[in-house]
Amino acid sequence: MANSGLWENVENGLHPRILQTLRELHFIHMTPVQAATIPLFMSNKDVAAEAVTGSGKTLAFVVPILEILLKREKLKKLQVGAIIITPTRELAVQIDEVLRQFTVHFPQFSQILFIGGSNPIEDVEKFKKQGGNIIVGTPGRLEDMFRRQSDGLDLPSCVKTLEVLVLDEADRLLEMGFEVSLNTILGFLPKQRRTGLFSATQTQEMESLVRAGLRNPVRITVKEKGMAADNTQKTPIQLQNYYMTCRADEKFNQLVAFLRQHKQQKHLAFFSTCACVEYYGTALDTLVKNVRIMCIHGKMKHKRNKIFTEFRQLQSGILVCTDVMARGIDIPEVDWVLQYDPPSSASAFVHRCGRTARIGHRGNALVFLLPMEMAYVNFLSINQKCPIEEMKPLKDSADVLPKLKKLAVSDRAVFEKGMKAFVSFVQSYAKHECSLIFRIKDLDFAVVARGFGLLKLPKMPELRGKSFPGFVPENIDTNSIRYKDKNREKQRQKMLAEQLRERNQNEGKRKFVKNKPWSKQKTKRDKKKKQAEKRRRDEGSDLEEENIDELLNDTRLLKKLKKGKINEEEFEKQLMGK
Repeated sequence: MANSGLWENVENGLHPRILQTLRELHFIHMTPVQAATIPLFMSNKDVAAEAVTGSGKTLAFVVPILEILLKREKLKKLQVGAIIITPTRELAVQIDEVLRQFTVHFPQFSQILFIGGSNPIEDVEKFKKQGGNIIVGTPGRLEDMFRRQSDGLDLPSCVKTLEVLVLDEADRLLEMGFEVSLNTILGFLPKQRRTGLFSATQTQEMESLVRAGLRNPVRITVKEKGMAADNTQKTPIQLQNYYMTCRADEKFNQLVAFLRQHKQQKHLAFFSTCACVEYYGTALDTLVKNVRIMCIHGKMKHKRNKIFTEFRQLQSGILVCTDVMARGIDIPEVDWVLQYDPPSSASAFVHRCGRTARIGHRGNALVFLLPMEMAYVNFLSINQKCPIEEMKPLKDSADVLPKLKKLAVSDRAVFEKGMKAFVSFVQSYAKHECSLIFRIKDLDFAVVARGFGLLKLPKMPELRGKSFPGFVPENIDTNSIRYKDKNREKQRQKMLAEQLRERNQNEGKRKFVKNKPWSKQKTKRDKKKKQAEKRRRDEGSDLEEENIDELLNDTRLLKKLKKGKINEEEFEKQLMGK
């Protein structure tokens, strides 16, 4: 691995205006990944670079791209010289911003951003009007742009001049299921090009991509300084990692108490699902005063870019988010990464932590664990080479769960968000990659529901047929809870009135059940049996005996109907009677 050094000492030299921009951005020395990658990339080599998160990978490809394009003949407006592909919109926006700080000195280069959340027709018109010598984009939108010949955009012809392709967070691109899109895009690109793959981890899928997309690549692995090559710490050495153990019904109290004590700092709070972000973001906005709280998750369409940009500019605040913010995102001066829910994969833990302690700065991370999840600490230490210390629960934490319930009673939107969040959390927990540690069978649903501040338990397959003496529902008719939004409540009342009118109209009328053909009935029963078997395999537990008996009785009734021992009316009567 090459040693880091001054930018002025790069072999063959950098363009004066690039050096000027680096000085303006206060980048005096190259990081190890930059020192190792840039000379190779500039000398016609394909590179596959692996380096810990926060090590300066963005400049490791932005600088070579500009140097390479400066050395070739001038590109026309609609000729593409470089494409940078990244897994998320936020990371694409961030790279686009970094690139613009350089291209402002090079008016001969045009650049364009192709990401979701914007109108694709507007993107087409923008490209046709201003061009895009350098494209930064996400795989889905970029693939869509290649297929828009009918809208007057012939991108396949524009990329014939391509010099450089960069896949940033390449391992994440594959994890997120972009392999088909990437293969489609690669099919349009010229074979004679320079390609760079940049990631924090090397996976088997990455190896396949390296073999398919790179010609004799130089592999670069940058280790943390001071660590042995066979015992490499995967988190930055400036990062202080903590864990806190508490019960599920104490966890939210601890989070609120922690945030109240650190109001002047900047936090990322990670939750497992979009529904949890929506619910807890609303709760924190009420319970933690005088702090800017923002939410971001993958199901947001048009707000994400604006929220991301605003939060980056804040001096302090809380961004409640899912793992959409876990990879490659560079938010200045994040003091704490709070993992309310442990991530679904071990590598995601490292990437979440990497949002702080970036480029030599110090940072802190805290993960909340249930007592039954304590084995995760040893797992991180052994599997991820991640040292982690215990933080004791805060003694003066107030019980805010009653306030959470009052929020739900005062606004139906909060009540519904809480129910959805609980369901999504349980489903996410059941799919955890570390299923030997995060065991859905050991999860105390009653305590978890109390921690969510629920007024009652939702109906869901995981809770069917079970009793929960540890959870006492609130003595309130949840149907009477109104939306604070008057228009929304007006719509709900209208819908309830229609339902009541339909019930009154149908009252006293005999209901006739239309008999389905035998073949379709049999298919339905078979499908029910297959679903039950699948549920048993997925959850690793047996179905209750009464469910099995019910399936067997249904099958016996169907056999009797087929043999003519009962007629269709008797079949429906016995089936509905059960």
